[in-house]
Amino acid sequence: MHVLVRGKAAANAKQEAEPAESPSKDRAILLVRDAFWLQVSWEVTRGSVQRAKAALGAHWHTAKPVLRLVAITDAATNAAEQKVRDIPIHGGVNTWYVDILGEPTRYRVIVGYSAARDSADPQFYALCRSNIVESPPPNSSDAIDGHWEDIAEDYERIFSLSGGHKADASADLRDIFEQRLRRPMKSPNGRQLGNAADVTLRRERELPFEVDAELIVFGSTTGGSSVSLGGEPVKLNEDGTFTLRMELPDRRQVLPVVATSRDGMRQRTTIISVERNTKVMEPYLCEEGDL
Repeated sequence: MHVLVRGKAAANAKQEAEPAESPSKDRAILLVRDAFWLQVSWEVTRGSVQRAKAALGAHWHTAKPVLRLVAITDAATNAAEQKVRDIPIHGGVNTWYVDILGEPTRYRVIVGYSAARDSADPQFYALCRSNIVESPPPNSSDAIDGHWEDIAEDYERIFSLSGGHKADASADLRDIFEQRLRRPMKSPNGRQLGNAADVTLRRERELPFEVDAELIVFGSTTGGSSVSLGGEPVKLNEDGTFTLRMELPDRRQVLPVVATSRDGMRQRTTIISVERNTKVMEPYLCEEGDL
């Protein structure tokens, strides 16, 4: 089978063949279109088809090309896979839409052959495996339809949803985007993604990064009056204005600011409630790297 597959989102009905050069390697690219649809494109070399024919032997005459949708059940290692279903396909096209349940799940698609045999479980021969993607929750993004034309209009979001910016992103995923869109893909900080070997030479081993915050309280009152903050006196300027810079620790604070007239007969209070909650994220290392 020369399987370069394209399909329609509605039900993958009416497939159209597109002439293409013989692929130089096996690869499958899985994209997230929305919470209910994935799109898989792939290329399979003639040599791989011949190896499948030899491996299936007498069962080759019953072999049918299929997409095997699997769910990744171990997010930590991406190793545990659970078969969801096999989707029959046919040759002469290069993309297929796969409907999913609309629940956030990590998926992979395996392109291969399913051959009937004596046992109830058909024999499966894998040709190539796609990258892993995680489907978004329903209503998290607008539905997208079409092919690479609409991907070009929204390629950054689709590339990101399909895992393109993750540290373990598939190099094939980036390659196919750059080939189809005829433009280099960018990392989240806007720099061009490059070859990992080149990046290793340039990558800094450490990236010092410190962030802090402070609280500034300022105001004014009648000259000659007194002001306190949290029971501590605040120095006033001659015109009654004041500015106080103070630490802002990671907790909730209630700070009463009290102004008292010169004769002590009048007093006004303003209460400031402020909370700081600082979270330091884990360092992000891109395997592809940034140039």
